Amino acid sequence: MKSIEIYDPAMCCSSGVCGPGVDPELIRTSSVVHNLQKQEVSVSRYNLASEPDAFVSNVIVRQLLTDEGPEVLPVIVVDGQVVKKQSYPTNEEWEQWTGIAVSELTAKPRIRLEIKTKSQ
Repeated sequence: MKSIEIYDPAMCCSSGVCGPGVDPELIRTSSVVHNLQKQEVSVSRYNLASEPDAFVSNVIVRQLLTDEGPEVLPVIVVDGQVVKKQSYPTNEEWEQWTGIAVSELTAKPRIRLEIKTKSQ
């Protein structure tokens, strides 16, 4: 099973999908991460603002931050290897690394609502 770690820059919440001006890349990334987890891919996501210990304890990420500063974030690590830095992966990159089709990675969640009326 693939192991993916996402080291995000400092954000107001764990996914960055909050506040008045949400970056569409963060929305797309959060959706892909959700779909990866549904496919039982191990995905861990760390926010520099709330989980600095994760950045310090990972030798590779710590060195990248020392050498390149916080501008290096986000850093994506797949199976212990840095595969991308300074931007979030494209859907095609996610597919390449996981073997999961883009159509599955970008599938919208299906929500089933049951509406009861007074006559029921």
